[in-house]
Amino acid sequence: MSNLTRLLGGSPGSVLVKLVFLSLLVGAFMAFLDITPFGLIEGLYNWLRSLLGLSLDTVIEVGRWIAYGAAIVVPLWLIARLLGRH
Repeated sequence: MSNLTRLLGGSPGSVLVKLVFLSLLVGAFMAFLDITPFGLIEGLYNWLRSLLGLSLDTVIEVGRWIAYGAAIVVPLWLIARLLGRH
């Protein structure tokens, strides 16, 4: 068995026929659903972008909550520490 046959998983001719047949089936299915490879990539990009945007918005919101809480907690803690020493 040659290295090329081992790499491809069969003879180059049979692998080519299988790939063409599978490409035809997948292409027909995608055409039936009106899906393009670029549309898939664009959809994945938009989905990841919205997911990251949602995550970033969530981090910003939590950071805002921490800042609001710290505006009350830190001065009270500091006052308690200063009064507790005397």
